[in-house]
Amino acid sequence: MQTWGILGGSGLDAWEALPWLDEVHVTTPYGDPSAALRVARLESGSGGSIKVIYLPRHGADHRFAPHRINYRANLWALKQAGVSRLLASATVGSIDKNIVPGTICIPDQLIDYTWGREQTFSEDAAVLHSDFTQPFNAALRLKLIHAAGEEIDPAALCVGGVYACTQGPRLETAAEIAKLARDGCTVVGMTAMPEAALARELALPYALLCLAVNPAAGVAESAQAIDHDRLKAVMDQGIIKLKSILLATVQAPDPQG
Repeated sequence: MQTWGILGGSGLDAWEALPWLDEVHVTTPYGDPSAALRVARLESGSGGSIKVIYLPRHGADHRFAPHRINYRANLWALKQAGVSRLLASATVGSIDKNIVPGTICIPDQLIDYTWGREQTFSEDAAVLHSDFTQPFNAALRLKLIHAAGEEIDPAALCVGGVYACTQGPRLETAAEIAKLARDGCTVVGMTAMPEAALARELALPYALLCLAVNPAAGVAESAQAIDHDRLKAVMDQGIIKLKSILLATVQAPDPQG
């Protein structure tokens, strides 16, 4: 049986189409993960059964700010639970003016601007220099792209781009966003690192699905301030699309050959 992992970001906790059969409380050598692992089973497109393990990265009550998440415990717990492929969801701000609120983004690159986070499992062991040239797994990205193409209007999909991972929990200044734009970043969030790097160290294929909920600071209608009411409304609608794409991805049969 395939075992998929889903790391959920803001707004992804209630899944009517994914009823939980069990909750498993675990601990790891790195402490406790953000929450209990929620377990579900689905039928795959090829007629088999799929096990899905969901972990809300911010905690069940959204208590952990991005810089306070125990990323090592989260990734370790999922790997030890038998997860063989991991999808992550996140809300982001759009740096590229062409990425309007409500757009679904599947980035292919990232730049890490965080500090002080535990970045590796190899601190007390032999140093592991992981190849991180391509931070997201190509096969998983392809499955996400195919599923998104079936589930949403292609005009609302952005394939590719550079995710800027900032420290948080505050949002960025307009000058900081201008710098990220000069660096080539197209969207900005706070959780993909060290998540993606830790998954790579564990040889756990990982891909990221993002929902753009607002223009980043200083961009378009966010020129003077972020409209949080508008952000929340976009997120409430966009989460429906995120869920449908994630479920379609785990249920889709793998390409033959």
